[in-house]
Amino acid sequence: MPYVKSISLRTTVNRSLAYILNPDKTEDLLYTNAVNCLPNAKDAYLAMKVVYEQFSGEKYNAPLPKQGKGSVKAIHYIQSFDPKDNISPELAHKIARTFARKAFGDKCQIVIATHNDRKHIHNHIIINAYGVDGHKFNDNQTTLKQIREISDRVCLAFGIKPIEPKQGATQNINHFEWEHKQRGISWKQKIRLEIDRLILKVKSVDELLAELELLGYTVRRGKYISVKAPDQQRAVRLKTLGEDYTVESLASRILWKDVGSGGSLLNQPSEMSERFAATVYEVEQLALTGRKIQRKLDTSAPYTPQNDMDIYKLSAQLTIINRDNLRSIGEVEGKIEQLRYDVEKAQREFNILTLKLDNLNALADQASEYFALTDKATRTPTEELRLKMYKPVLESNNITSRSDFEYLKSVIADTEQKAAPLKESFEKCSRLYDIYSDIAKTYYEISQGDYISGHVEEQCKALEAEQQKDSKHNRL
Repeated sequence: MPYVKSISLRTTVNRSLAYILNPDKTEDLLYTNAVNCLPNAKDAYLAMKVVYEQFSGEKYNAPLPKQGKGSVKAIHYIQSFDPKDNISPELAHKIARTFARKAFGDKCQIVIATHNDRKHIHNHIIINAYGVDGHKFNDNQTTLKQIREISDRVCLAFGIKPIEPKQGATQNINHFEWEHKQRGISWKQKIRLEIDRLILKVKSVDELLAELELLGYTVRRGKYISVKAPDQQRAVRLKTLGEDYTVESLASRILWKDVGSGGSLLNQPSEMSERFAATVYEVEQLALTGRKIQRKLDTSAPYTPQNDMDIYKLSAQLTIINRDNLRSIGEVEGKIEQLRYDVEKAQREFNILTLKLDNLNALADQASEYFALTDKATRTPTEELRLKMYKPVLESNNITSRSDFEYLKSVIADTEQKAAPLKESFEKCSRLYDIYSDIAKTYYEISQGDYISGHVEEQCKALEAEQQKDSKHNRL
């Protein structure tokens, strides 16, 4: 489990906000977020200052007293992950956002930042001592224990240090699954069919999982990815759905689904293309003689060598080798290196513009609510507080009139127009990078003699597992 510690901030909250929102530690603020304030140090501080002073009756920037500790202005939580967990910055940031919402709710002011400048990924979460509803947050051993328990539960939901099954637990199908299978509506089959449908329109495994979540499926990420359909009792790991549904297979199916196959071997084929062509033939023979694990390209059709994912992928890779006239692995690696640079550059530019757009939209939301509230003849105390909270933030961003607000909206529209081609460029470079990297990986496996032997070994393991399953079934 990650370790959570807390620091009571009694002064210089602005410095702490500036520290956690350091662009060098958060990949140019890519991994930052905020609730009830904006995710930049200056505006977050202004909004927190208004709320704190409204409910505490004290100054937010008051110096420490000569005697005593002074009042807690904000609480700084640090959630650190074990390097062994191999957490990505994206996953860590998603965990931080979920954890903050679960622990503190929607009425608090929170700034979240994920730092990846050290060997271990860690999250910084600063909450204002008072929420926008006047609720006071305390920092003591009791509250810290509660916070750590929430952190543990959230991390378990994301697959971080999952509870290992007891030794000796069987992998037999449970009665619930068996009953549905008998009716022809197995949960696993339902998930397979949904994945097969979504693969036609998604561009990555992450996008596939996001689409499943939009459809009401529960997805647990971690060392193993599990999926649970709505109303299903237990989640299933993707790899238990079959060889075509492992993460690696899904990535391969998505990557190569739109790439043509059947490339010509005319015009003096290179040694690389000859190696790939020979491998296509060998894999076809394995499939014809029943010595290859069956991985369908179209899971709804019968298995044949023409409907094998590996054969299709090899043929598609051969098409690209011939199309781009790739003569050697050195040329492929040269393209990969250039594409790596292009991807990083496009991603950096797109991230900067996306972050700017997110901040502009958050500012526009505050401006819209601010001017709507100023039009009201009577306002509640909560609305009055929001007016006081928004005003200094808008003024610091030079929005003092409705004409300024209209100009802000035009800037947002212009930024959105610039972001579209950058996103397209990033996605195109990323796809090409994945394609050429996959070709290089396959080439090295072929060159080292691992490619064919790997498929034969997989088939032997699959047959052995099937025999063990049949033997266990016969004993029952």
